[in-house]
Amino acid sequence: MTTKLDRVPPLLRAFAVLEQVASGKQPLTLQEATAAAGLPKPTVHRLLAMLEHAGLVAREPDGKRVAPGPRLARLALDVLTNDAVRAPRRAILARLVDTVGETCNLTMLDGEQVLYLDRVESAWPLRVTLQPGSRVPLHCTASGKLLLALLPPARRARLLARLPLPAHTPNTITSRSALEQELRQIRRERVALDREEYLAGLVCVAVPVATSTRRVVASVAVHAPVMRMPLERALAHAPALASAADALGETFG
Repeated sequence: MTTKLDRVPPLLRAFAVLEQVASGKQPLTLQEATAAAGLPKPTVHRLLAMLEHAGLVAREPDGKRVAPGPRLARLALDVLTNDAVRAPRRAILARLVDTVGETCNLTMLDGEQVLYLDRVESAWPLRVTLQPGSRVPLHCTASGKLLLALLPPARRARLLARLPLPAHTPNTITSRSALEQELRQIRRERVALDREEYLAGLVCVAVPVATSTRRVVASVAVHAPVMRMPLERALAHAPALASAADALGETFG
């Protein structure tokens, strides 16, 4: 007897499992992946083994859970930075730069760092250049602190436990308790600041980019030399950032 499941091509079955692993808020067990994918347990077990061999998923140290693998992470980055995918987001960033008059960027969490997905520079001659694909620390950047603050509690705790807190400027937060206190404030206000914590003389304001399901997937930020944009003026751009974040969230589906 042929069932509806039998008519699903094997490639799409594997993709269904991969989707569940990629979208999970934490690594999945075999049982969780089976329930989420709606496939028989032996099928999911076989598909996970195949995906692991291909580097698309990876087992946690305990061997009981699976998470996105390095090959899948590279694939995701290639998709996000593809010119066709970037074009709508870049247009939104360009309009934001026209509004605020300073450089704006779109970033997301990548392991223990912040990854620059895109960036539109202002016309000012004095600026800091960070190309798409660049990575910066979590604990001393506005986007990093924002993305860290808005993680699910268990994941945030695991990341904080192993996150190094080196000083980059005299203003860098190097105390775990002080960082946790600031993260609590960021969760309340949903706005994060960089008070010359990563680069001396540079300030930044960041707000979250969320999908229609309210899942935070990225951050949009404005930054500039403090001599040109004091923090008070930078904070005044928060409404424009939030408007751009709403538009950017729609591009993530």
